[in-house]
Amino acid sequence: MNARWKTLTVMVACGALVLPLAACGSSSAGGSDDNIVRVYGCEPQNPLIPTDTNEVCGGDPETLLFSELIGFDAKGNPKNEVADSIEANGDNTEYTIKLKKGWKFTDGTEVKAENFTRAWSYGANAKNAQLGASFFAPIQGFEDLQKDGLKGDEQLSGLTVVDDYTFTVKLNAPSSVFKTMLGYSGYAPLPDSFFDDPKAFGENPVGNGAYKFDSWDHNQSIKLSKNPDYKGSFPAKNDGVWFMVYTDPQPAYADVEAGNLDSMATVPTSALSTFESDDQVQAVNEPGNVSQSFTFAANQKHFSLDDEGRLRRAAVSMAIDREQIIDKVSNGTNTPAVDFTAPLIPGYSESVPGNEVLQYNPDKAKELWEQANQIAPWGDDESFDIAYNADGGGKDMYDAICNSIHNTLGIKSQATPYPTFSEMRDDITDRKITTAFRSGWQPDYPSAYSYLYSLYDSESADGKGSNDGDYKNPEFDALIDKANTESSDDAAKQDYQQAQEILFKDVPAVPLWYANNKGVAAKNVKGFTLTWQGIEDYRNMTKE
Repeated sequence: MNARWKTLTVMVACGALVLPLAACGSSSAGGSDDNIVRVYGCEPQNPLIPTDTNEVCGGDPETLLFSELIGFDAKGNPKNEVADSIEANGDNTEYTIKLKKGWKFTDGTEVKAENFTRAWSYGANAKNAQLGASFFAPIQGFEDLQKDGLKGDEQLSGLTVVDDYTFTVKLNAPSSVFKTMLGYSGYAPLPDSFFDDPKAFGENPVGNGAYKFDSWDHNQSIKLSKNPDYKGSFPAKNDGVWFMVYTDPQPAYADVEAGNLDSMATVPTSALSTFESDDQVQAVNEPGNVSQSFTFAANQKHFSLDDEGRLRRAAVSMAIDREQIIDKVSNGTNTPAVDFTAPLIPGYSESVPGNEVLQYNPDKAKELWEQANQIAPWGDDESFDIAYNADGGGKDMYDAICNSIHNTLGIKSQATPYPTFSEMRDDITDRKITTAFRSGWQPDYPSAYSYLYSLYDSESADGKGSNDGDYKNPEFDALIDKANTESSDDAAKQDYQQAQEILFKDVPAVPLWYANNKGVAAKNVKGFTLTWQGIEDYRNMTKE
């Protein structure tokens, strides 16, 4: 996830992985007729450690470097990877996991049960301050690892190693979605060498995936090569993938046209009206699961979770003419948001009560804004600002959003750029940002839980996950917990929709639109498709 933003993170964030979002970073890739695939990339916020990555810049390389217990094909269908079997007890409170024998890390050491249990415990341990810590909250012992005075090597009590290839997982409560969660990159195993020097590992990671790490030239490239020892379900058809870092998508697009860059899973604003008819590229434009939004900072003046704040949050959302912005700025390649998940996710609905807060209604927006002014006046010199990363190609979009807010509410509003995605993410992570900020989500696994828990549950707040606005509502949390214990998918979907009714009242973030899966590839690339996460199906891409 994202949760990446992982972001999902598009932490949209880029969600395993925040938003996850249009990518970042500048460099000319340099063409070649070999079978190395050069793709549009961006500079990761943090070293390449799965439990400390919740954005796409680091998350995309990690999906190739590490294999989890299960993996997902391009359409989001799960398949066992390192796991030989994953069996739950009668009420889904305990899972027995058996590993395939002979699976190895790229340093030659074998992947064993302890490589999972130590990695997960490290990720959960508050002493280690991992951004993906909240993903381990369902496991017994998580709360004990959030206490002060820890050394960092304490283990989750709910994990028990039975033998080298078997371990059990005891959960705090029944969870029907836990098996699907195990495909999230934060649940990857880590070799023994990681624990000797995590910082050095992050710069030179050792994985067990379809690719092995070659080099990371910061702000230039991350280079991976095919792992000849990989035995999983998703082998590489090419010889390697190089993530070329750009700070602007426009020169990257020109490089794709010229054959100097092989693919990019984004399209610059300047090409949105022409990329599908551009005979110099292969184009993809189809419905996707990446959600785009902006989030209110936890300490943002006038926007607390009180009567004034709720009125202003709703007013701002209803002041945005999503359809007009999509039509004029993105040439119709996005879809207006109607809920807090995305169209291809089970449980998505266009009719959740309260979702009218996402509809453009200038009269209602003005009415709500004036009601808020009766509680605490908005000063003439105050401005509603939204921060965004300039290297993600969002300037036109966020200028248009702020113009819509200004024109509707009659207040100052401006889009304020950060030069790079990583700089913006650092200020968000450190809670230094005091304005609304660009956010989004690229799901880590195909479930509404990936969006709702990762972005809005209290357990994901305070730096423990991707809840970057530190939104907390016990009623919402209880419904997410209830959904996680349901024995049927239909019952869980009802819980998720009730939880969204609360979000529509509180508006912790403003859903904007769902980004279509759109991208381009050079003409000589074969197998170019975008996955359920909206990223290139890297393993299947080759060059003629």
